[in-house]
Amino acid sequence: MTPFLLAAAHPLGGFQAQQAARWTWDPWGLAAVLPATVLYARGLSALWGHADDGAGVRGWQAGCYAAGVAVLAVALLSPVDAWSDFRFWVHMSQHELIMTVAAPLMVLGRPLYVYLWALPFGARRRARGFLAAPSFKVAWSFASAPLFVLTLHAVVRWVWHIPALFEAAMASDALHAFQHLSFFSTAALFWWAISNGRYGRAGYGLGLLFVFVTAFHTSLLAALLTVAPSGFYPIYALQGLESSPELLEDQQLGGLIMWVPSAVLLLVSGLALFAAWLGEGERRARRADFARAHGVTAGR
Repeated sequence: MTPFLLAAAHPLGGFQAQQAARWTWDPWGLAAVLPATVLYARGLSALWGHADDGAGVRGWQAGCYAAGVAVLAVALLSPVDAWSDFRFWVHMSQHELIMTVAAPLMVLGRPLYVYLWALPFGARRRARGFLAAPSFKVAWSFASAPLFVLTLHAVVRWVWHIPALFEAAMASDALHAFQHLSFFSTAALFWWAISNGRYGRAGYGLGLLFVFVTAFHTSLLAALLTVAPSGFYPIYALQGLESSPELLEDQQLGGLIMWVPSAVLLLVSGLALFAAWLGEGERRARRADFARAHGVTAGR
């Protein structure tokens, strides 16, 4: 059943419809979106004012970041957020927007580098000194190790769909905000690790493998939600879905949204990594040919 048919079959009540049609301006959502916007804009202005446009961050990268923030705002502040309280499939759409759309787009904008430029000169110099410290490098090397990040993101995705934890997050604004933070932060770390991590461009093939693994375990979770004989989240019975068939249909659609659109987005990402992998292989081959032709070592 499509989202439109489901909405027609199980319409929201009058008060629920009014609530679901509004922008929430949730303080937790604003706390995520506003600093991300202001810091990046301030840092980008300082960076591009210090050098030519595109120094360190190109226009397309800044555009990706802006698009990611816009998607994050839609997920956390628009009627999507309000409607997610009443329908599980909307809740799943919100989560996928956060993890598979907003997170990779924002990572492409090199946010940590730009955020540094948002700091005053003295604070920026101290921050760079901290980031260059051996202890931080060791800790960051561990935290950004691709296998660790892959496992962490998978655990976070699966654990938050345990019915008791999922419903606890729905009952607590603070816990719900933490759920969204954990989704976004582990997804951003995952996308950073496979595109900019310790293996650099040589890791495109490894990144492709990890995207495939993520698509596989996400599909397993989605299949579990889709083919389950009964609904896992009875809390939605309090939100207008009073019968078991309605709850099950809502959950099945949520599983399909996690399954199909998410798989498509991961497939597109995998194809991009594959193209980058091939391109890097061609560049390496050209450098090797050039080195042989001029009698120099390829690594020089």
